Amino acid sequence: MSLTIASILAESAVRHADRTAVVLGDLRLTYAQLWAHSLQYAAVLREKGVARGDKVALLLPNTPHFPLAYYGTLALGAVAVPVHALLKAEEIQYVLEDSGAKALVCAAPLLGEGAKGAELAGVPVLAVMDGGDASVERIDTMALSTPPVEALVPTEPEDTAVILYTSGTTGTPKGAEITHLNVTMNVVASAMHSFDIDENDVVLGCLPLFHTFGQTCCMNTAFYVGASVVLLPRFDGAQALELLAKEKCTIFMGVPTMYIGLIEAAKSSEHRPTLKSALSGGAALPVPVLEKFAEVFGTQVLEGYGLTETSPVATFNQVGFEPKPGTVGKAIWGVEVEVAKADVDDSIELLPTGELGEIVVRGHNVFKGYLNKPEATASAIVDGWFRTGDLGTKDEDGYVSIVDRKKDMVIRGGYNIYPREVEEALLRHPAVAQVAVIGLPDPQYGEEVCAVVVKDPAGGDLSEQELSAWAKERLAAYKYPRRVFFTDAFPLGPSGKVLKRELVAQLKDES
Repeated sequence: MSLTIASILAESAVRHADRTAVVLGDLRLTYAQLWAHSLQYAAVLREKGVARGDKVALLLPNTPHFPLAYYGTLALGAVAVPVHALLKAEEIQYVLEDSGAKALVCAAPLLGEGAKGAELAGVPVLAVMDGGDASVERIDTMALSTPPVEALVPTEPEDTAVILYTSGTTGTPKGAEITHLNVTMNVVASAMHSFDIDENDVVLGCLPLFHTFGQTCCMNTAFYVGASVVLLPRFDGAQALELLAKEKCTIFMGVPTMYIGLIEAAKSSEHRPTLKSALSGGAALPVPVLEKFAEVFGTQVLEGYGLTETSPVATFNQVGFEPKPGTVGKAIWGVEVEVAKADVDDSIELLPTGELGEIVVRGHNVFKGYLNKPEATASAIVDGWFRTGDLGTKDEDGYVSIVDRKKDMVIRGGYNIYPREVEEALLRHPAVAQVAVIGLPDPQYGEEVCAVVVKDPAGGDLSEQELSAWAKERLAAYKYPRRVFFTDAFPLGPSGKVLKRELVAQLKDES
């Protein structure tokens, strides 16, 4: 068998045939069933003309249809192109056209925008789930009567397996080409050397599977070891907490906003799951949130770090090493993570231990490049190192700390201010539930520090002036926020990250 991501599920269908692979409500599919159905999906796609190297776009929520279409596509040697479920028609059109997708597999509830985008791009649609237009062909219905594909189409390790579109923080989204080698090595390194996970574990799958964190760390890694994945189509703190307890989940993987949601839900719920481990990624986890989660649930959160372009895991507070709260751990097996000068674009100049600079990554996890964008690829991968755009340090023991995104740094009157440091301080105020610190244009200082806050009702009343004064006592004069805005919720990206660029756009004209 050639090296292919599809072999992850194929192997477990043999080794763990009768074990539960996925759970959604009352539905339970074993590994043997999930793989058999995936091969039926592959057969339908093949009948529709999909062959090795073709791209198949997947606009699907966290239901079993996602792994069925994902592994079915990969079994043919084709390329899976997951699409963010909240995109609008023209955004979907862009992904379909840019990737050269041959078909779109779309959930019926998402057909409103999905079918429009596909029509604009001239791409045929195959629907799953009930509720779709009867004129749209149903891949799940056709798969029931289609003989499955009998053998995996051979692929090469460096063949593109998945194209994941970045969130487009600068210009249009870029399609990151992730290879079979990238993903399989990331999965093996995570399962064998980083995560404490085995076939007896039950993982709550609340991370969106169209995103690299949920797709590789949750789905692929869990399937590799034969664990069960309990799917939650849309994250809700109270529902997630109930599901964790009901299904006896042992592992929770989430982004910081999800940890905050669980802590908030626990205030009005008696559910306290017994978790073996809790893994955080996608964005920096504030230490106060880490401490509060350990207090409420009795489980230490282990933080890791990575990006779409690093498949995704680059570092982790991994098994075999004492975790260091506030860090994202050490480089995973087979990967180098260093700190380089942040203001040098055409070469990599590594810095001594402890110095602040740009995090750079080299190893089996670094992606192939951006689809159809050689200049962007050349700018991102320099001397074999991937430039992450994140600022951080590495200590003498090899533990990496992320200070902030290079582009999120606020420069006030010539002073560099790292929003994460200010956020960590503000989260210790009892009336602050969530906070995002941004820089807003200022005629005198260039930028002014602004805190956007979601209040915690249990913490008492709080005014803008009170929080600013409270922060002034705890932060240097140039760091504390002179401007404070309150909001009910933050704009979030596909992985649950706060979209700071949207906050800046909303608030830059307000005084």
